[in-house]
Amino acid sequence: MNSRIWRAGAFAVAALGLMLPVTPASAQAKSEIALSRQPGIFYMPSHIMEKNKLIEKHAAALGVPGVTTKWINLSGGGAQTDALLAGGVDILNTGTGNLLLLWDRTRGGVKGIVATSAQPMTLISRDANIKSIRDFGPNDKIAVPTVKVSTQAIVLQIAAAEAFGADQWSKLDPNTVQLGHPDAYVAMTNAQHEVRNHFSIPPFTFLELKNVAGAHVVLSSPDVMGGPLSQAQFFTMTKFADANPKIIQAVFDATKEAQDFIRSDTKAAVDIYKEVTGDKTSVEDLLAWLKEPGMMEWNLQPQGTMKFAAHLFKTGTLKSMPKAWTDYYLPVAHDLKGN
Repeated sequence: MNSRIWRAGAFAVAALGLMLPVTPASAQAKSEIALSRQPGIFYMPSHIMEKNKLIEKHAAALGVPGVTTKWINLSGGGAQTDALLAGGVDILNTGTGNLLLLWDRTRGGVKGIVATSAQPMTLISRDANIKSIRDFGPNDKIAVPTVKVSTQAIVLQIAAAEAFGADQWSKLDPNTVQLGHPDAYVAMTNAQHEVRNHFSIPPFTFLELKNVAGAHVVLSSPDVMGGPLSQAQFFTMTKFADANPKIIQAVFDATKEAQDFIRSDTKAAVDIYKEVTGDKTSVEDLLAWLKEPGMMEWNLQPQGTMKFAAHLFKTGTLKSMPKAWTDYYLPVAHDLKGN
């Protein structure tokens, strides 16, 4: 297989209709599990899981002692799916768009394990002339983690369809540029940089509103989606899940414990987040931000994903429309009340 195809990421998979290969290693029971995530508070459950070795704990409780985990930080969902395609990671913690695309193109060969968070995503602008989505001109660049297929890019498409008409869903696709959230934040703080807009996630949303001159909210994902949208969930290849059912259950159980921990002792959770990530934001700021609307959406069930899937199917990005969210989630999650 041409290596350039692999490097092209999830969008190339969607465009070319490629099937994910499963290496022999990924289909065998494993003692070391490699997981990837992106920067941001969205992924706080994973930081709790890493620090407190929760996957290891729950695997041992299920009769699988000696499991170790390796956490890999990547800048965007495209980089994460590249790593999955290349066999570098076993389980991803990333957005709904990548899950749906890979589920579709592998005909069910990739499925979700459990959702981890559904905090708001916010389109921030430092351009005084941009007050709504209708104000973007052809030269106004919008940073997203991965063009076309990231959750932010697709929410932007849904917003464009609502603002300009159903057939105009891709109107703002040419405006998007690919930048990981930390790099996008740096660009936003540079008055000379061409990127003056960022579809952001916490904590970068709050950092930009606090530190970037003229930064203001253009729209947020709950406004577009009509409620919370799962932005982070764990998912994997089904052959890996079939070979490692107790690891899958351990990830599910560890996620629940981590979410419960965040709710019950938010200060301790923030301390762990800062330790694991090296985030220099003050504890006081982080705790204040977590009190903002929607910021404690730590839920196991997928939220808003079927509306997301309906948009992707309508635009032809998905070739198959799932009948229910359980089509693209493993049975371990099926008792949840998702949507």
